[in-house]
Amino acid sequence: MKAKFSFEIFPPRQDMPVEIIYKTLDGLTDLNPDFISVTCGAGGSSSNASERMIEVAAAIKDKYHKKSVAHIPAINLDKDDVENILAQLERHGIDEILALRGDRVPNVEPKNFFPHAVDLISFIREKTGNKFKIYAACYPEGHTDATDFDTDLKFLKEKVDAGVDGLITQLFFDNNHFFYFLEKIHALGINLPIEAGIMPVTKKKQIERMVNICGASLPVKFRKILDRYGENSDALQEAGIVYAMNQIVDLLAHGIDGIHLYVMNNVYVARRISEGVKNLL
Repeated sequence: MKAKFSFEIFPPRQDMPVEIIYKTLDGLTDLNPDFISVTCGAGGSSSNASERMIEVAAAIKDKYHKKSVAHIPAINLDKDDVENILAQLERHGIDEILALRGDRVPNVEPKNFFPHAVDLISFIREKTGNKFKIYAACYPEGHTDATDFDTDLKFLKEKVDAGVDGLITQLFFDNNHFFYFLEKIHALGINLPIEAGIMPVTKKKQIERMVNICGASLPVKFRKILDRYGENSDALQEAGIVYAMNQIVDLLAHGIDGIHLYVMNNVYVARRISEGVKNLL
């Protein structure tokens, strides 16, 4: 069966017109991904950030006629907020979502209506039945807040049992972590379609920040790339593209269900990788 190939993007800042994302979408939709997921961007998980996310997700569907997946990170949302988001998505005909707890925003006290992703997933299923296809996040090296890896897998099983249809992983740079993760979740009876999240490295500071947030480890060969090319942006981008393609080729050779590319709104990088692996999908 053909592996899925999808992209993740973020919307423009709240003080910028939403239309500036169209140039990015022009390039990405030409690559014919199976879907494009839209984060809530720099605004984090708030009702205002969700409005901007919905605008972009609706444009993907209505202007570009591609499938969009809307992120709902609920840590700073209440029940009314979530119901409003779901109603707007339904009006736009968007029926696929990625249900997340979301990252804590500095100096913002969480609302705690949905302290964990499983609470959001359960709420959506209770309110809407099977109206939405729900993806959930998973963490090949464990969530940074989990006390240990096995505990994180237990929480993942709870999310799946609450009504998840598919999984998308956090970014990782060592495929061995992912393969071990697959063994563990299959042993727990989790056999949902799973897309591997791959982030091509284009900037040293960017990846260092992301690693600090998500806890992904950097293998030795990856650190050597950063050490050698980290101060040369063009060389690092090229090395990062090649590294990501090698990861993807290995994953596809192992029969992975799909690849979810964290493109950081970079059409050039997305195009290079898409064209490099399209015959393998």
